[in-house]
Amino acid sequence: MAGNISNTAAPITNCLSKLQSVNGLFAVYKKKGPTSADVLNTLKEALLKEAGVKNPNPRKRKKQSLKMGHGGTLDSAACGVLVVGVGSGTKMLSTMLTGSKKYVAVGELGKATDTLDATGSVILEKDFEHITRSDFEEKLKAFTGDIMQVPPLYSALKKDGQRLSVLLLKGHKVEAKPARPVTVYNLTLQEFNPPLFTLDIECGGGFYVRSLVDDLGKALSSCAHVKELTRTKQGQFTLEEHTLQEEQWKLEHVLRTLQPCSESEAGKNSKKPTETDQKKPAENNT
Repeated sequence: MAGNISNTAAPITNCLSKLQSVNGLFAVYKKKGPTSADVLNTLKEALLKEAGVKNPNPRKRKKQSLKMGHGGTLDSAACGVLVVGVGSGTKMLSTMLTGSKKYVAVGELGKATDTLDATGSVILEKDFEHITRSDFEEKLKAFTGDIMQVPPLYSALKKDGQRLSVLLLKGHKVEAKPARPVTVYNLTLQEFNPPLFTLDIECGGGFYVRSLVDDLGKALSSCAHVKELTRTKQGQFTLEEHTLQEEQWKLEHVLRTLQPCSESEAGKNSKKPTETDQKKPAENNT
């Protein structure tokens, strides 16, 4: 009997040890709906279950059996690339937070919401029929390069240790954070079918697509909000080539797409990640 227990336990221990020996970065596909934290916990739970861990608690922070984090919050209403660090790879995540990202955003003219996206309540409606494609493309020039941007109130930024979005949902008054410098490397109008428009955006860390679309609406003597948002690239990870779909959240697929890192490489990037891209807590992005 004892021998049977030992033989059963050994493979489980070996599987967990193999998982815990993984160090590096990889990317998963985040669908619309769950928060970035939810996605990370679901991923961690799937990997631990595959390794034979019974009733894993991915939210437990102390004595974690698997160290994992993500490289930049994506709003619950958004989808696309979510970079994940595992093991010492979590120390590399600060480079993901500050590095280049690409998005495709569908915006809607004529309506502004309190969250600056489609999850919020409409707080303003204005005419947009005067806006032409050439007007729109001309305004984009002012939002390209090094610019100043005010983050949304509904964001992952914090005040006194709590996210601004949490404070708002609790009924607290929240003042807007001051404008801060951000970088837009490329900004193009792909489609213009009023009231809808589609933007291709490449930006640096700390940039909010929701703020961009809101500011564009104002600059065009109207208003606007983000209707759909997809992160298509983060760092070297692209939506088409590198993201693992949920059914691929297994160790063999992680190992195949992993960008491994050594302890020495991780040590060079061990600066603790700061809040950047994004919104409501139990959701979250740009």
